[in-house]
Formats: sequence, structure tokens, C-alpha cells
Amino acid sequence: MSQMIAAGQALRLSDLVVPTPDGIASRVLGKTSGGNLTLFAFDAGQGLTEHTSPFEALVVVLEGTCTLTIGGTAVRATPGTIVRMPAAIPHALEAVEAARLLLVMLREDLRG
Repeated sequence: MSQMIAAGQALRLSDLVVPTPDGIASRVLGKTSGGNLTLFAFDAGQGLTEHTSPFEALVVVLEGTCTLTIGGTAVRATPGTIVRMPAAIPHALEAVEAARLLLVMLREDLRG
């Protein structure tokens, strides 16, 4: 829990995770049994390989541009956009340029 942000403070998102040259940096901002909020910074050309999750997720792009591939369909996401990734559908991410995003994981298992 040491990565979570302190309560009762106004914090700049750009200060909460330091981009890594040729890499990916992340920080958990909040976590409960129902889900978590993670801030990511991707250098250009970096990403996450295709994987699945049993949970719904939302990606909110803060800076830069990335391509999310969800169930084989590419979606270009730019600052100010949000993309829903359904549970149990393969997805991947590639940063077209250096990017920061928020990942909201909703831990309710929606597979039925």
C-alpha cells in the first residue's frame, strides 16, 4: 500500500510517475477490493503485449497517443479519450508516442 497517494492533497498527475527512457513506469494511486486505479507512463514504442483479464477495464489517456488492440480491432486513443476493455477479451497497448494514462480496473467478475 506504500505506493498509494496520500489523502487530502491536490497532486499533479505528471508528478506521480516518472517516465523511464525506453520503458514503462506505473504507480497504483488507489486500490480496494472492487478495483484499482493505476497511473502509467510509456515511452514511445513501448507497450503491453496481448493478454486477457477477467475484469472490465477503462483506459483514460492523459498525454500522448497510444493504440489499443481489443479483440483484434485497433483503437487509436489520444488525450482526453477513454476506452473500455471488456473482460475476457484479448487486448494489447502500444505507445505511438510517449504517453501517460490512467487504468481503472473494475474487479467485479462479469464472466457470468
